[in-house]
Amino acid sequence: MDHQALVRLSKRMSLALRHEPGRFGLVPDRGGWVPVDALLSGLRMSRANLDAVVTGNDKQRFAVEWGPDGVERIRASQGHSIPVDLGLIPATPPDRLYHGTGRAALTSILDTGLRRGERHHVHLSPDVDTARRVGARRSGPVVVLTVDAAAMTRDGHLFFRSANGVWLTDRVPAAYLTP
Repeated sequence: MDHQALVRLSKRMSLALRHEPGRFGLVPDRGGWVPVDALLSGLRMSRANLDAVVTGNDKQRFAVEWGPDGVERIRASQGHSIPVDLGLIPATPPDRLYHGTGRAALTSILDTGLRRGERHHVHLSPDVDTARRVGARRSGPVVVLTVDAAAMTRDGHLFFRSANGVWLTDRVPAAYLTP
């Protein structure tokens, strides 16, 4: 399977595990986990392709593990718009975090801050390069915003770190952002 086909399959898996599981006949548990066999069946995909997407994804978007019932399961690491409890524990972030976005959104973000929208959290990157890659998914020029995570923490905002290293928080008020 070529790179573009893997990217399309990864996006389809994200849709199934993050946003529309019912469309694929999936019923995630409270933590967002579904049996691997159910995902393979629901997306009509091979195990080899699933493994290629999971292991080849540089952002580690998916986690696979054996559940307590002995059934192999999979979930998206973050980014859900469906109700899930990822079991995240508050963590102290580095002093600075980063968020990549399209230049077209900059004025609005600097006015209102970063909001989670339909997702559970705002996603932040630990470094500029990652934020730039994330922001490149938007159309147009990319802007990387610096988040003063140290000040946010001092002011009582909670941060969580997902299994794949993405930093999550409920919102980032504009006062903590620098373009």
